[in-house]
Amino acid sequence: MKELYNKMLAFINNVKSKIAFYPTLLALAGFLLSFVMAALEKQDVSKKLIETIPQLVLEDGDTALTVLSACIGGLISVMVFSFSMVMLLLSQASSNFSPRLLPGLISDKTHQVVLGTYLATILYNIFTLFSIEPNDEKYTLPGLSILLGIILTILCLCMFIYFIHNISQSIQINNILDSIYEKSKKRLTILLKQEKEENKTTVESFPSSDKWKEYTTKESGYLQNISYKNIIKIAIEKETRIHITIPKGFFVLQHVPLLKSEKELDEETLHKILSNINFSRGELVEDNYILAFKQITEIAVKAMSPGINDPGTAINAIDYLTELFALRMQKRDCGIFINDEKAVIKNAVIPFEDLLYNSMASLRTYCKHDPIIVQKLIWMLQYLEKIDAYKNAYKKNVTHELENLIKDAVASFDSEEDIKKIKSYID
Repeated sequence: MKELYNKMLAFINNVKSKIAFYPTLLALAGFLLSFVMAALEKQDVSKKLIETIPQLVLEDGDTALTVLSACIGGLISVMVFSFSMVMLLLSQASSNFSPRLLPGLISDKTHQVVLGTYLATILYNIFTLFSIEPNDEKYTLPGLSILLGIILTILCLCMFIYFIHNISQSIQINNILDSIYEKSKKRLTILLKQEKEENKTTVESFPSSDKWKEYTTKESGYLQNISYKNIIKIAIEKETRIHITIPKGFFVLQHVPLLKSEKELDEETLHKILSNINFSRGELVEDNYILAFKQITEIAVKAMSPGINDPGTAINAIDYLTELFALRMQKRDCGIFINDEKAVIKNAVIPFEDLLYNSMASLRTYCKHDPIIVQKLIWMLQYLEKIDAYKNAYKKNVTHELENLIKDAVASFDSEEDIKKIKSYID
């Protein structure tokens, strides 16, 4: 049951990131609603509506057909225009900022719900249309169903106005950066909280796994979700320890060692452990905060390319990177999970040193020619140096990157004034 639950959870998380997820659900709801209303019409609910509020009921079948046909045609046009706007948003985000942003934009629930409401209303009106005859009169028309179709159409028009407003906000880089930052901050906050709760006793040591038995996986993809609680239970039952050798978010290749065990595992136990590890072909910030550093760095680098040349966006991206690095410095580099004060699982994590280097390497390469951006990066690193991070373990990494940045910047600048200005920041 646990294996099935984990597979279902992985499937749901993967499907929810698709642009057709909510539209499909809402379209099905609209289809079913038309049959529910048809069943209610057989209970003479429309006659009760006529007796209560006759002004809301159409007089004849021709008028009803005309109104619903106009609603269907108009909504189809609105839906096509809305889909075109979404595609334009994705195209601009990919070309101007970074292709890595597309999964996050596609999984935006607001766009999916709006498009799904259009589709649901269209399907509902079409199937309601089937129950109307041109010669139907007032007392034989499905008055309540027609009224509901008109109300849903008006709702769609209101949602269209909201959709235009929302999509105009979504394309702005400040909102994109803020969305990435908030998702990553939320994920990092959860990890910090778990780290404090699960490591109440300081456990820094874990036995060397160099001589442990290695195991591979037949699947490949990005390492997405790991059910640590279930794996801990399995490890305790088998009286062993597990070392997951690939960090979360990395692409796992087939036949490459994924985990090591202190004791040899049988096929059934290995299958149970692997069933608690999920893979995906895409990446989302909600699942892996490391992706936020990659996306924001790529936005800054793309902004400094000759084709775009937008240093303002690069400065904004560096501001968000500063906040994320400051938060990441509160987290330990070791991913050790304990049970009864005994280290049971060690999960490979991307060290802060590598995370900082990967971002700074790209920024130094593409931004070292711009004095303003270099000054901003120096300010970021100097700010991180002052942070009271986890046992000050990361200060030397920040200082090393600051020295590399100054060295590359001085070598790239032609103006003596720029070189003098940059050196003044470290004197």
